[in-house]
Amino acid sequence: MNILISGGTGFVGSQLTNVLTGENHHVYILTRSPDNYENTDLITYIPYDYYVRDLPAINSVINLAGDTLFGYWSTDKKTNIMKSRTETTQHLVQMMQQMEKKPEVFISASAIGFYGTSEDLIYTENTLDQGDDFLASVAGAWETTAMQAADELHIRTVCTRFGIILGEKGALSYMTLPIKMFAGGKIGNGEQWMSWVHVEDVVNSIIFCMRNDKIEGPVNVTAPNPKRNKDFTKILAKVLKRPYWFTTPSPLIRTAIGEMSELMTKGQYVLPGKLDDQNYQFSYPYLEEALRSINLHKKPQKKSQNV
Repeated sequence: MNILISGGTGFVGSQLTNVLTGENHHVYILTRSPDNYENTDLITYIPYDYYVRDLPAINSVINLAGDTLFGYWSTDKKTNIMKSRTETTQHLVQMMQQMEKKPEVFISASAIGFYGTSEDLIYTENTLDQGDDFLASVAGAWETTAMQAADELHIRTVCTRFGIILGEKGALSYMTLPIKMFAGGKIGNGEQWMSWVHVEDVVNSIIFCMRNDKIEGPVNVTAPNPKRNKDFTKILAKVLKRPYWFTTPSPLIRTAIGEMSELMTKGQYVLPGKLDDQNYQFSYPYLEEALRSINLHKKPQKKSQNV
């Protein structure tokens, strides 16, 4: 198959590309800096202004692009978080509109932030109410833009709502730092839910959704066993063989990093209803085995826009 990916050089995209090319699919990676990469027999890097008619027939389009959430959420930062997602998604919809033969499926990233936050509610894809915070507005706008492919172009469209993705890069590399420095512990009261998912299951879920024509609309990509922050941190400390004894007050975090602190001080309990219904088998359904499979000693790398 021929597969077009935006964000194909990022944390998730690079691993997805490796799996797809390992299955002998040809991946076309949409990037703002194609000259920074070298094409291979199965990977072609193309610019955003690429002439669509020069592409072969594309079977699937996968959208993973978006500016990192990490960093102080200034007005400009929040604008970039929103625009990098909606504008890239809109561009992909326009590209598909210009394709003579339409793709069979469009898979566009989203986030469980769509639901807002709660310490006691359980969210599945049957939860239709959108949250009222910034991340919910981003996810809502992102999905609305993506669903144009379904509404206007009649392409099966899937919005993969990712939880906290665990891997050698991303959020986990930052979460391990205080524990490695013997200052680990729960954040605030520790009751906030953390709906996590191993990056291997993220990649496999995307491919599963790509191949399963019964799946469309929002899909929660989270492991079936969320953990409260206090329990998540305790297990992480156990895996790292470090003590678990400090509590970081929520107001202190908000003072230090502003509105972005909501990523750590608030959460939601999200279950993968559609994946369960379609009998997707998680490689890592439990947190401890997921953490033990990851090299937790890598240092965090500077984040860049995932395009």
